[in-house]
Amino acid sequence: MLESNFKFPGQTAFYKGKVRDVYTIEDRLMVMAVSDRISAFDVVLPRPIPYKGQVLNQVAAIMLEATKDIVPNWVKSTPLPNVTIGLKCETFPVEMVVRGNLTGHAWRTYKTGQRVLCGVTMPEGLKENDFFPTPIITPTTKAHEGHDEDISREEIIAQGLVSKEDYEQLEKYTLALFARGKEMAAKRGLILVDTKYEFGKIGDTIYVIDEIHTPDSSRYFYAEGYEENQQAGKQQRQLSKEFVREWLMENGFQGKDGQQIPEMTDAFVNSVSERYIELFENITGQKFVKEDVTGEEAEAKIIATLKQF
Repeated sequence: MLESNFKFPGQTAFYKGKVRDVYTIEDRLMVMAVSDRISAFDVVLPRPIPYKGQVLNQVAAIMLEATKDIVPNWVKSTPLPNVTIGLKCETFPVEMVVRGNLTGHAWRTYKTGQRVLCGVTMPEGLKENDFFPTPIITPTTKAHEGHDEDISREEIIAQGLVSKEDYEQLEKYTLALFARGKEMAAKRGLILVDTKYEFGKIGDTIYVIDEIHTPDSSRYFYAEGYEENQQAGKQQRQLSKEFVREWLMENGFQGKDGQQIPEMTDAFVNSVSERYIELFENITGQKFVKEDVTGEEAEAKIIATLKQF
């Protein structure tokens, strides 16, 4: 599914994100259709990746179910492999990024000599992919268009983006979810390296929303060989969509002005699809079953589920 085109009774709004199509129903429910679109460097690539939406939606459903004892989540039902129905929350305008290892953006900042990221001081003497003594939270603003921007805890509270009380609760939820995610990953022979969480609120209750611990929102390393690779100064084996970014960079694209997206051949598209299915099976320990429900059949099934609520 490159994009959805549903029309629901009681529909009051529609939002098309980079990957998700979101329908608001009577201002209290949301239907989130996870498309097969793929983005990198904040750019949506021209060709969809078969079954990618199903992978992301089903991983998120499994992870949200496994963490609902920590924090309530927005999910009410998953009527289709790539569709979730849930509560419409007032979204906090920040994303809670949590990092267990010095990787990615944190490493790029660190190797320039800087030791402060989003107001958090990183210790001296670390190598790329080393564990932090304790996980750090490096929040970003939540941009509907363009790039998310780094921001500190102090700036968030000072600007009134989130109240001090709510932000402190978001930090607690973030660290608890990350600890659970690392625990689940360890059972699969993986290290949950970094991830991001989004939260919303209804009344006085905070909910975790969107997706968690998916290959699009998270980075995983294989635990086997981690120590040996660190000691030898080798790159870690990753389980994330980083391979797509690496392919783009190898072909001269990093989302900068004037750069052209390289051609996505059938072979490349199919290889990315296979990698996403591999990610699903490694992260969840479950066999992936390809499901195709589209068009009027899909719409009817969603409407039938909506009527239950």
